[in-house]
Amino acid sequence: MKRKRDSPDAVTMSACVDDGNSSLGTEFEVFLSFRGPDTRLNFTDCLYHSLVKAGVRVFRDDEEIRKGKKIEGELLHAIESSKIYLPIFSRNYASSKWCLRELTHMLVSSSKVNDKVILPIFYDVNPDDVKLKTPLYLNALKKHQKKFTHDEVWQWREALTEVARIKGWDMKDKSHGEIINTIVDEVLTKLMKRMRNLPDHLVGIHDHVEAIMDMLNEGSCDVRYLVIHGMGGIGKTTLASVVFNKISIQFQGCSFLLDIRESTQQGRIVDLQKQLLSEILQGGSLGIHNSVDVGINTIRERFRGKKVLLVLDDVDNRDQLSKLAGKSDWFGPGSRIIITTRDINFLPIKGKDKKSSFQAHSQEFQIYKMTEMNFFHAHQLFSKHAFRMDLPPHDFVDISRQIMTKAGGLPLALEVIGASLFGESKKFWKGTLQKLELVPNQEVFNKLKISYDMLEPHRREIFLDIACFFIGKDRLDLCYYWEAFKYFPTGELLVLTRMSLIKNYDRLQMHDQLRDLGREIVQREDINFPGKRSRLWEPKIAFDVVRMKEMSENLKVIEINSKSGLKRTPDFSKCLNLERLVIRQSTNLLVVDGSLFKLEHLKHLEIISYGSSKRDDCDLCPVSFVFGSLKSLSKLQIEGMHIRELHHSIGGMTRLTYLSLDDCSLLRTLPDSIGNLKMLRMMSFRGTPIKKLPNTIGKLESLLKLCLDQTKIKKLPVSIENLKKLRYMGLNDTPIKKLPNQIGGLESLVELCLEGTDITKLPASIGNLKRLTYLCLDKCAIRELPKAIGMLKKLVSLDASFCENMEEAIPCEIGDLSFLEHLCLTKSKIKRLPTTMSKLSHLQTLLLDQCDELEQLPELPVSLNELKISSNLLWTALDLSYLTNLVSLRIWGDTPRLSEFRQGVPKIEWIEGLSYLQRLTIVVGDVTFPPINLATLSRLHILEITCVDTRPLMGLPSSLRQLTLYDLKSPMGRSLFSNLTNLLTLRLVNCRLREVEFDDVLGQQLKKLCNLHLTNAAMLERLLVSRLEGLQGLSMDGCLGLMEIRGLEKLDH
Repeated sequence: MKRKRDSPDAVTMSACVDDGNSSLGTEFEVFLSFRGPDTRLNFTDCLYHSLVKAGVRVFRDDEEIRKGKKIEGELLHAIESSKIYLPIFSRNYASSKWCLRELTHMLVSSSKVNDKVILPIFYDVNPDDVKLKTPLYLNALKKHQKKFTHDEVWQWREALTEVARIKGWDMKDKSHGEIINTIVDEVLTKLMKRMRNLPDHLVGIHDHVEAIMDMLNEGSCDVRYLVIHGMGGIGKTTLASVVFNKISIQFQGCSFLLDIRESTQQGRIVDLQKQLLSEILQGGSLGIHNSVDVGINTIRERFRGKKVLLVLDDVDNRDQLSKLAGKSDWFGPGSRIIITTRDINFLPIKGKDKKSSFQAHSQEFQIYKMTEMNFFHAHQLFSKHAFRMDLPPHDFVDISRQIMTKAGGLPLALEVIGASLFGESKKFWKGTLQKLELVPNQEVFNKLKISYDMLEPHRREIFLDIACFFIGKDRLDLCYYWEAFKYFPTGELLVLTRMSLIKNYDRLQMHDQLRDLGREIVQREDINFPGKRSRLWEPKIAFDVVRMKEMSENLKVIEINSKSGLKRTPDFSKCLNLERLVIRQSTNLLVVDGSLFKLEHLKHLEIISYGSSKRDDCDLCPVSFVFGSLKSLSKLQIEGMHIRELHHSIGGMTRLTYLSLDDCSLLRTLPDSIGNLKMLRMMSFRGTPIKKLPNTIGKLESLLKLCLDQTKIKKLPVSIENLKKLRYMGLNDTPIKKLPNQIGGLESLVELCLEGTDITKLPASIGNLKRLTYLCLDKCAIRELPKAIGMLKKLVSLDASFCENMEEAIPCEIGDLSFLEHLCLTKSKIKRLPTTMSKLSHLQTLLLDQCDELEQLPELPVSLNELKISSNLLWTALDLSYLTNLVSLRIWGDTPRLSEFRQGVPKIEWIEGLSYLQRLTIVVGDVTFPPINLATLSRLHILEITCVDTRPLMGLPSSLRQLTLYDLKSPMGRSLFSNLTNLLTLRLVNCRLREVEFDDVLGQQLKKLCNLHLTNAAMLERLLVSRLEGLQGLSMDGCLGLMEIRGLEKLDH
């Protein structure tokens, strides 16, 4: 029977909106959901009018006039537009299908939008009734099951239990007036939160928000400071705004202070204090007037008991923070202070070491580093601004990609450039691209330059050096250069990193937009005359300036890259302030201009030839080239040049810290004066045929790195022991046959490389190298390892691979290397390993492949992650089931000796228990294994296995991505691939089949297969692949008998 309105006063709109003007365009703030007969004329009516009187736009529904089966029209719009939902649970609430539908829709709507909230009111029921722990609502739902679908009733059940868990108001034993006043106050409080306006096009923000929410840990009662850190234009303020809107409703007071850096520069710190107090206390400024100290005291006293949310945008120094949110005890439990900044240098950051401290955080401050957008999100954001759609039109795809590349994933650049192109012609787009190749967008430039302007003068110099020359360069090498200026590069690079201006990895990196910023700053030093700028890095411009003799005294750094080559160095007489000179070319210089000797401020000289001259008699340096005249020189790097003699005057370059004379093919001796370079820390003669080192090398007391690879050094001087600070020594591919006993005096040596040398025996004194962590003996002539090897307590890696003369047993003392992680003995002739191997508790990698003389394995340490062994060992009752941490196991080889002792069938069932395996290789030649089920290896991604017959393979795991089958003779059964739904690559090596067919069933099983490779399938005649619908790559090598490939024409790729 159709129900009637109980009263003409029942309305569906707020009192401040005329009934006659009711429309779907009305925006509501509060939605009331109630059971009319239970509460309409008493509690609900009083609550409704109290809210309206307080100025709240309320939608009050009357379920008795609803028709149909769905929530739609005005009711749907009211639910979706409201910010606060007030379900009033009464005894008959669950009896109404409309109440339950509204409740379900409210829950769905609040889960989609972050700033919506449900505040339940338990009128004459208990929360347990709504949680369905009592028969009251449970019986109502049982009645609904007779009329409505199971799914809909189940949704109602879920909605009731979910909302009942939300903290609301229990009206039991409380007066209506008291509860209504409390509800109205709470609604007003939540609606008075100052929601931040957000950009129309939010893209790629979700993952950042989730990460921030995890760091904020809303349920924690501590006071937490969270810092959002990143370069200008990266989206810090937007992210803070989204988070603010998402969580502000949970706090007693909220404030969002914008542009603190700029406000502080204008002397408006007191105004910020007033704004903070006014917004959180929802009142006046409490008489702060013009006193910062009074403001600090007021904030501390008034907020101490409040749970507040405070966002401080664009903070750049500690003083700003101390006057607005100085200490955590200023705020009540659960408070959160979010800070956005380009520069985290002002924070009290604590780290374990200097290198990584900028990533660490103290007990109070947590730091979230914002990075550039990935390609997908950048593509979408740019398209939304440039085309008002998610993707560019087909004819704009290529040019959009080129312009996006210039933006480098920086949201500001994507938005500004994209918006400037909206509605413009293709010709305009091309012109914009050409302009961006030369000059950054002005708006982006101005935004990014703020960070540059904040730098101290010497940090600006380092920033410009990196932008113009050093992106991708080794950080440690550059430290030598900057130290010559009395800078402290390690600390300065850390500062620039904390300001998001560089990425301080082993090789320096910088965002493309910041690189362009730095280069544009230099170019604007003189737009018309490049020779008057401080830096020249563009090869053509630099070469033209040199050719036209337009260099000036302003020039500090110049890099000359010439393919055609200079016959002589330019005249640098006008470049009195030149600090760094780099000449790279494909031919040798014949003459060095005398003006080079007068560059008193030159700190870095680098001359590199990429090609060899046919004139072997041409010297780079005439006798008159006196190195000692360059008193300020810190780095000298001359490579690939035909120098016959290194002049003794080099000993006068007392500030030299870096000396590299690599690939100088005519240089054979070094002067004794080289021992005078007391500050030298790095010295390299790689590929230069020097035959010996002067004994004075022992005087290089600061030397850290000595590289003698590919020289003609046959022995080291005994004075080598005096290099007490030496950390690295490389003798790779030298004819040296013996190390002196004095090598043990290198007490700081960390890395010793002897690859490809003629050394047959290591001296016992090597045991004195207490700090040695890496020892490389790869391809050297060594016959045995000394017992003293066990004294290298800090050794982490020992590589003795391809030492084919090593026949003696590994000494038992190797078990004393408690920190050893990597041991490589590939292709040695050792016959056994000591039982002490099991003591290597940190060993992760053991490589014994091609050790065909090895007769058996001792017990190995369970710490192993990677193991390679020769397949011969499979016939030694091998059982490695105890190596449960193995991630990679490779058993390989079929040598001539194999047939001599192969008896029976190897047992490999123990492999089934290695549950952490991700890669497994068992390639042993023409062998049929006993049945084995590899489906238990649920983490296995790569499998390479001899598979003469597929039947013994009882099962393979669905995790497999790459499968290689060797020596296949029997047809591939469907059961083999039945579980391989994620296989991407299949390789068949030495396949003996005449036909390989992927039928309908195999095609269904291998839906994701995209690469098929066949190698040395000499007998194969026919290949059918038409059912492999996802195939993208097909390669064949050595398939000499192949006559037919069927199905390629049906493939899409």
